[in-house]
Amino acid sequence: MFYFDHNPPHVHIEYRDKKIKLDFKGNILAGDIESRTALRLAREWIDFNRNELLDNWNLAINGEELKRIKPLE
Repeated sequence: MFYFDHNPPHVHIEYRDKKIKLDFKGNILAGDIESRTALRLAREWIDFNRNELLDNWNLAINGEELKRIKPLE
Protein backbone atom coordinates (compact mmCIF):
# COMPACT_ATOMS: atom_id res chain seq x y z
CA MET A 1 0.00 0.00 0.00
CA PHE A 2 1.35 3.41 -0.93
CA TYR A 3 0.56 6.83 0.49
CA PHE A 4 -1.83 8.95 -1.57
CA ASP A 5 -2.50 6.01 -3.92
CA HIS A 6 -5.42 5.86 -6.36
CA ASN A 7 -8.74 4.06 -5.98
CA PRO A 8 -9.93 1.35 -5.83
CA PRO A 9 -8.35 0.33 -2.51
CA HIS A 10 -5.65 -2.27 -3.17
CA VAL A 11 -2.37 -3.79 -2.04
CA HIS A 12 0.85 -4.25 -3.95
CA ILE A 13 2.32 -7.75 -3.70
CA GLU A 14 5.77 -8.81 -4.87
CA TYR A 15 6.90 -12.42 -5.21
CA ARG A 16 10.12 -13.51 -6.92
CA ASP A 17 10.49 -10.22 -8.82
CA LYS A 18 6.88 -10.40 -10.05
CA LYS A 19 4.46 -7.70 -8.97
CA ILE A 20 0.70 -7.73 -8.71
CA LYS A 21 -2.03 -5.45 -7.40
CA LEU A 22 -5.00 -7.04 -5.64
CA ASP A 23 -8.13 -5.28 -4.45
CA PHE A 24 -9.48 -6.06 -1.01
CA LYS A 25 -11.65 -8.84 -2.44
CA GLY A 26 -8.57 -10.58 -3.90
CA ASN A 27 -9.26 -9.62 -7.51
CA ILE A 28 -6.23 -8.99 -9.72
CA LEU A 29 -6.09 -5.36 -10.83
CA ALA A 30 -2.69 -5.45 -12.55
CA GLY A 31 0.33 -7.68 -12.94
CA ASP A 32 0.77 -11.40 -12.57
CA ILE A 33 2.31 -13.87 -10.15
CA GLU A 34 3.08 -17.26 -11.64
CA SER A 35 2.80 -19.09 -8.33
CA ARG A 36 -0.76 -20.19 -7.58
CA THR A 37 0.31 -20.85 -3.99
CA ALA A 38 1.62 -17.29 -3.53
CA LEU A 39 -1.59 -15.88 -5.00
CA ARG A 40 -3.73 -18.11 -2.77
CA LEU A 41 -1.78 -17.04 0.33
CA ALA A 42 -2.05 -13.35 -0.60
CA ARG A 43 -5.81 -13.71 -1.04
CA GLU A 44 -6.09 -15.57 2.26
CA TRP A 45 -4.17 -12.79 4.03
CA ILE A 46 -6.47 -10.17 2.47
CA ASP A 47 -9.55 -12.13 3.60
CA PHE A 48 -8.28 -12.34 7.19
CA ASN A 49 -7.30 -8.67 7.29
CA ARG A 50 -9.88 -6.86 5.15
CA ASN A 51 -11.01 -4.49 7.95
CA GLU A 52 -7.43 -3.62 8.92
CA LEU A 53 -6.57 -3.05 5.26
CA LEU A 54 -9.50 -0.66 4.85
CA ASP A 55 -8.44 1.20 7.99
CA ASN A 56 -4.87 1.48 6.67
CA TRP A 57 -6.13 2.56 3.24
CA ASN A 58 -7.94 5.48 4.83
CA LEU A 59 -4.83 6.39 6.81
CA ALA A 60 -2.62 6.16 3.71
CA ILE A 61 -4.78 8.39 1.52
CA ASN A 62 -4.59 11.01 4.27
CA GLY A 63 -0.81 10.65 4.61
CA GLU A 64 -1.05 9.24 8.14
CA GLU A 65 1.09 6.50 9.67
CA LEU A 66 -0.09 2.96 8.88
CA LYS A 67 -0.72 0.29 11.48
CA ARG A 68 1.16 -2.99 11.26
CA ILE A 69 -0.87 -5.95 9.99
CA LYS A 70 0.19 -9.43 11.09
CA PRO A 71 1.42 -11.87 8.44
CA LEU A 72 -0.17 -15.29 7.99
CA GLU A 73 0.90 -17.79 10.61
